[in-house]
Amino acid sequence: MNEKVLLLNQDYSAIATCSVQKALVLLYLQKAELLAQDQLHGIKTVSQVFPYPLVVRLLRYVRVPYKGISLTRQNIMRRDRNRCQYCGSTRNLTLDHLLPRSRGGQSTWYNLITACARCNSLKGDRTPEEVQLKLEQKPYKPSLVSFLRDSIKDTDHAWMPFLAERVKV
Repeated sequence: MNEKVLLLNQDYSAIATCSVQKALVLLYLQKAELLAQDQLHGIKTVSQVFPYPLVVRLLRYVRVPYKGISLTRQNIMRRDRNRCQYCGSTRNLTLDHLLPRSRGGQSTWYNLITACARCNSLKGDRTPEEVQLKLEQKPYKPSLVSFLRDSIKDTDHAWMPFLAERVKV
């Protein structure tokens, strides 16, 4: 029961993930409804079997102040899928400032990338263009939905319909 359950607000927008235990409590207290369940597994008690939740929706709207994704080392590496953005390596990873801090570069989503120690050392106190290093992808600020979508494993395919980017009109 170490799996995660997708938690949706009343308007079907993704809020977060929670543990199976937390989802079961929300369902038992009738604070949420079950939208998707694992057909192969169930939670067995002495007297009955409960469905194994994959997606639950709160029955009352909860106002969640959105602060955005925190700028942390772990989140930068997660955004970059734990790969060097120069050579694709997955070993000896560090963070690299595209515009070095010594030249006024800030620690922002758009200036930080994941790089292996070798490429970071090669780049040194210069920009990637000065050393002819090409980025695999341009750095960006991720959204909550993209972070949740990227964390999906094969068993979480039930989440996909609920994680579509919403178009604002």
